[in-house]
Amino acid sequence: MDLHNTSRIGLWMLVSIGLALACALILYIVYRPMQVPVLRMDVTVPAVEHQLSLPDNALPTLKVAIGAMISPKDTEVYYTQLLQYLGNTAEMRVELVQRKTNAEINELLAAGDIDLAFICSGTYALSAEKHAFYLLSTPQVQGKYSYQAYLIVPKASPVRSLEDLSGKNFAFTDPGSNTGTLVPRYWLQEAGLKPAKFFKETIFTYSHDNSIFAVAKGLVDGASVDSHIWDFYAHKQPDLTAKTRIIRKSEPYGMPPVVASHVMEDTQRAKLQGILLKMHENAQGKSILQALLIDRFILPKDDWYSSIRSMHQALSSGQGVP
Repeated sequence: MDLHNTSRIGLWMLVSIGLALACALILYIVYRPMQVPVLRMDVTVPAVEHQLSLPDNALPTLKVAIGAMISPKDTEVYYTQLLQYLGNTAEMRVELVQRKTNAEINELLAAGDIDLAFICSGTYALSAEKHAFYLLSTPQVQGKYSYQAYLIVPKASPVRSLEDLSGKNFAFTDPGSNTGTLVPRYWLQEAGLKPAKFFKETIFTYSHDNSIFAVAKGLVDGASVDSHIWDFYAHKQPDLTAKTRIIRKSEPYGMPPVVASHVMEDTQRAKLQGILLKMHENAQGKSILQALLIDRFILPKDDWYSSIRSMHQALSSGQGVP
């Protein structure tokens, strides 16, 4: 065989191998198993700190936390503009500090590692005295400073009452959540029932939007969620909430407040409080609030949260459960 033929055969072999590899790659891409995303609610969400406003680096830093009410991703999406407004008006650099649980936020506030926090009503009612939170403001929504727990189930579910959830799977939000955990536990206790025996299985989703999602997708049979957050998603993502149905509403409770760490100086605390209370008077501030379905921030009163403390006391004493 001459050199020319040998070279030609070698070339064809290389081409053939190349084509075979290309075909294999195409077949892999087309027929490989689909990677289906899995909703993980049992993993620890790492701390995330984002610098949201970037004025002069010499400006003081304001560290703000959003409690376990909505998921970290949606927290950043929906609260970024509000925090930027707060930082720019106060002439401070704002950092958003996120943690998985309300308890972690409590510890950061108590240690002075964060300055300001948007927290759950249950967190304030049960931890304010221990951690020395300062009430700054609370949202007013549709003229009200109160909200409720919504007991929700999948839209097509035959469940019509809390009692119908016996032997079903149920989602709580955070262990310290008022509407997401305390209220449904209290309802069960009033009926002489305990969650561990009543439900087949329970999970913690660590945010109300995760609970709404879990119910909408049929991952659980029911959940109790913050009415303001359900209403918010009904406005922003109606296709999601349309897959759920409200079967029970609680009495009204004081709206989740904004609190400051006891370490913060009085003058700084008063300045931030004033910015929040007057935010609706500013055109940009009003637009940001409207996007969050908030009328304005108002001065809260501690006794708005008394009924939450009463529920917790009843649960702690075991009233109603044999």
